[in-house]
Amino acid sequence: MLPKLGQTRRTGLTRVLGVHTTWTTVGDGEFFCPGCGGDRNYQRRTGRRRFTVLGVPLVPRGHTGPVVQCAACEHRFGMDALDHPTTHRFSAMLRDAVHTVVLAVLATGTTASRTTLECAVGILRAAGFEDCSEVQLAALVEALVTDAGRLPEHAGSGAGLAIELHEALDPIAAHLAPAGRESILTQGARIALADGPYSAAERDVLGTVGAALTMCTDEVSELLLAAARTPS
Repeated sequence: MLPKLGQTRRTGLTRVLGVHTTWTTVGDGEFFCPGCGGDRNYQRRTGRRRFTVLGVPLVPRGHTGPVVQCAACEHRFGMDALDHPTTHRFSAMLRDAVHTVVLAVLATGTTASRTTLECAVGILRAAGFEDCSEVQLAALVEALVTDAGRLPEHAGSGAGLAIELHEALDPIAAHLAPAGRESILTQGARIALADGPYSAAERDVLGTVGAALTMCTDEVSELLLAAARTPS
């Protein structure tokens, strides 16, 4: 089928006139590429646009960018692509988050039972802390509970735990699927239930965990109830 007259004119005009962008690299690094779906090197680039006639750049048309260009697939993305942590960085953030939740739950009581410590150590080893032991964890919790000089007197230990939980969980909450958020909260619930029903302090801490993970109150309540009904 032959092109229509209007299409022919537009095609011919496009070949004559156009806009050319000259890119300049101003930085580089590693990021999680949305196109590749994995960690890749990137170049941060800015561009200068010029109006072209017959492929020859003539009139400046201003600047464009900055953009992030993947070194592998060469696709360009907005700078917000750098907000997503790399796989390596995200794994480290997730380990730290689980560690903080475990300590926060254990710190709600003056002492942790052997059963509770065993459960906590198992969760931490599964998260990547392979050298964790009950003795080390008990000492760490004791130091956390007795460290009274970290916060102003009016803040209290509960406020301190809430601050640490939000600092650890807020950065990863947006990058976790619902199942991932539920898994972190469930792990905290398992520790709290290891020596019996939830205490008021444990419920408060687990509620803070859920809030930091952007879970609503009803979601948190349902998950804690389901954890209590599930045999350990």
